[in-house]
Amino acid sequence: MQVHGPGFLATSCLLACALSTQAAADASSAEPAVTITVKPANRHPISPYVYGINNAQVTEGVPNALTLDRSGGNRWTAYNWENNASNAGSDWQFQNDDSLGSASEAGSGVSSLIAKDQKKGMASIVTFQLQGLVAADVKGPVAMNHPPDRSRFRKVVFEKKSVSQEPFTLKPSTSDANVYMDEFIWALDKKFAGQNIFGPHPTTQPVFAVLDNEPELWPTTHKEVQGPNPMPADEFIERTIALATALKKQFPDLVIFGPGNYGFMGMYNWNNGISASATANNWFADKYMTALKNAAASFGKPLVDVYDIHWYPEAQDGSGKRITTLSNPDLTDDQVRAIVQSPRSLWDKTYREKSWIMDVTGGQPIALLERLQSRLDAQAPGMKLAITEYDNGGGQHIAGTLAQADNLGIFGSRGLFAATIWLLSGKEPYTLAGFRAFRDFDGAGHNFGDISIQATSSNVSDVVVYVSADSTQPDRVVMVAINRSNSEKTTRIVGQPLTGTAHLFQMTAASAHGQGTIKPVPAGTQPVTEAALNLKLPALSVTTLDIY
Repeated sequence: MQVHGPGFLATSCLLACALSTQAAADASSAEPAVTITVKPANRHPISPYVYGINNAQVTEGVPNALTLDRSGGNRWTAYNWENNASNAGSDWQFQNDDSLGSASEAGSGVSSLIAKDQKKGMASIVTFQLQGLVAADVKGPVAMNHPPDRSRFRKVVFEKKSVSQEPFTLKPSTSDANVYMDEFIWALDKKFAGQNIFGPHPTTQPVFAVLDNEPELWPTTHKEVQGPNPMPADEFIERTIALATALKKQFPDLVIFGPGNYGFMGMYNWNNGISASATANNWFADKYMTALKNAAASFGKPLVDVYDIHWYPEAQDGSGKRITTLSNPDLTDDQVRAIVQSPRSLWDKTYREKSWIMDVTGGQPIALLERLQSRLDAQAPGMKLAITEYDNGGGQHIAGTLAQADNLGIFGSRGLFAATIWLLSGKEPYTLAGFRAFRDFDGAGHNFGDISIQATSSNVSDVVVYVSADSTQPDRVVMVAINRSNSEKTTRIVGQPLTGTAHLFQMTAASAHGQGTIKPVPAGTQPVTEAALNLKLPALSVTTLDIY
């Protein structure tokens, strides 16, 4: 742990040390508006993979110290590793092209991304094709009169030996009828020989597998290969088991994600493909988890290790605008509130958002992670959770910073295995700033701790605090305090033994104004005692406290 020298605060207290010694004294004497109660005995490790993003290598302004990059989305469903051809689907004219890489080297569309991730110290999630057809050429738009046009695609075969006795090769034929998934993962491993990227102890960073993307939407997003009719849920699960089996025969310790539901209705009723009830254990998620548990018993080990969902909130402002569409720098108070409160739908059993999902749940809180975790505990113990696409809007407003910081705190405190944001608009500097509350918050490489400690708020609608310990430095505690109200809140944190000094770093609308890269600024220090820590949190702010 690097200890800041005496010149640090003298040169970097950019906002006149917003929480200076006098401010700390004021906070100590003020009656707290919110009390945070910490329970140090209730703790668990934080997965390092919750600080992730999609398309890290092509996204502007990605913060330092992110941990995971996902190569996913619509582009990858019809990706052909043999020639690097793919299809844009409904995103652009159902076009076959070479957007993901040239045909010069088989698999380079994926291996090049893995190599770039490794250089940045990031783990990777790569997509393996489950739908069944992949692009055969790069000749542009595909005729959609009677999809699929088989002349423009090749058949996906999960296990090569099921149809061919030819050995695996790094230079597969691009003119035969089939593309093999077990050969694909074998070839990737060969390109990173000796690194054990698909094993339990990689010499660099691990590479995980995700079994395709948003399958419930294929009749719309990938009509060129799926056609107009959805894949039945049972067939999808059968194909999941077959593909996962083929991959794990090659690499038994590979971590596999699935099914990649597009949102609530996907995990609930397969986008109206099955009958489900909000109060019963008959969701698609239940069917999937049970089937994978039974398949794991037959195979001898888990096949899908992580239940993977996408979560773009359906929450609306008072006029009915979905928060994911609120990307302007000027937002109303009502819109700000809708954005900063929206992460509560992940866990809070008292929070009812304004959205159509309330009609499905009978007006009951969504509490999404609680609902899914209870199903995992009952039907697939040991399977983990991941959210590999999400975005809460507000990307050009401090509201987006608060929502993203809140998301990251929730992911760690709720025990997610992985999370990767998908930015919905071209520039979301305030959303990306949310990562900096946890990762490299001081610009000197210091991060939120790797152990989550339980903390509850007396008024979660206004203030929430995430608390962590550092396994490498037992006396260090790091907190992220979020004030999502539009007024200053005096906050008292009790229950956590503390010694030393709290070094504060803060983001507000005022501190962000004029910054080229939005990031925390030093906000002073204050001594701490074992009894309590008192803070004044500015309106709509995120404050990181590094205590040592």
